[in-house]
This record gives sequence, structure tokens and C-alpha cells, in this order.
Amino acid sequence: MKLYHCDQRLSKSSLVAEALGSLDEINSLLGWCKTKAEPCHFEIVVNQQKLPAIFEEIQNCLFSVQAELAGAPKKLSRGAVTKAERMIKAIDKELPPLKSFIVPGGAELSAMIDVARTVTRRAERQVVAVVESGDVKIQASTLAYLNRLSSLLYALARLVNHRAGIEEKKPAYK
Repeated sequence: MKLYHCDQRLSKSSLVAEALGSLDEINSLLGWCKTKAEPCHFEIVVNQQKLPAIFEEIQNCLFSVQAELAGAPKKLSRGAVTKAERMIKAIDKELPPLKSFIVPGGAELSAMIDVARTVTRRAERQVVAVVESGDVKIQASTLAYLNRLSSLLYALARLVNHRAGIEEKKPAYK
């Protein structure tokens, strides 16, 4: 595989290729979530934005992250981080406070968002590994966005269950 900024071939098992693959996986998962959110029997709006539009905006941000990681002259603005943080705060106001870990699941859409969240955490670790290796420089706001994205997806998964009337379950620790 080749990166944007060089003629050198890059191994598909390289840190950069792994990170790009995980970011692509998140994007695909969010596309699937978007199709499930559109016919939902209840509407989810956060800061005047419907859930399918939120997913699409995240997808576009992920393209910017991928482009930056590949060396293209694209950057994710600090505003994307701020917007994610505002959404998390708005969602948290509606949800009951957490008192323990919760078992993923409930509504199908919530479970799907949880999968996207876990892939996001993996992608964040992989992008950090790329940065620490010195192979690619990534701006701090990009790393912050990936960190906040997993928190946003967690909040959205909880919100979907909350709106669907599904009670959060604590782990049984058997």
C-alpha cells in the first residue's frame, strides 16, 4: 500500500496500515448504525442534530483523520473536539448518572454503537502507537477527537437504550 506523501510501498501489516484499517472499520460500522437509526421508532436529536446526521458528521471527521494519518494535507479542527464534548454533555444531562459498569446490549442500535465504540478505542491505541513510533505526526486535536469519539459513542449507546425504555444492567461478576 502507498501513503499520500511518498512513493514508498508500505506493508499492510505496518502500524499505519493497521490504524487506517481500524478507522475504516469504524466508518463502516457507523454507516451501518446510520441505516438502523433512520427507521427507528423514536427520534434522537442531540443539540438540534438527528442521529443519522451525527453519524454522518463523525464519518466525515474520520475521513479527515485517515487523510492526516496517510500524510495528506488535511487536518481535523479543534472545533470537532469541542462539538463532540458539547454533545456528550447534552446527552449526560438526560441520562441517569452511572454508578457502575454496564453490560452492553439492549436495543440492537445501542449494541451496534457499542461495537463502534470498542473499535474506536482500538483505533485510538493504534494511532497513538503510530505517533509514538515517529512514523507520522498527528496534531493533538486529532488524538483528542479519537478519545472523545469513544466517549460520545458510549453516551449515544446509552441514550438509545434510555429512549427505548431499556434499563441498563450492571455486570453480575460471577
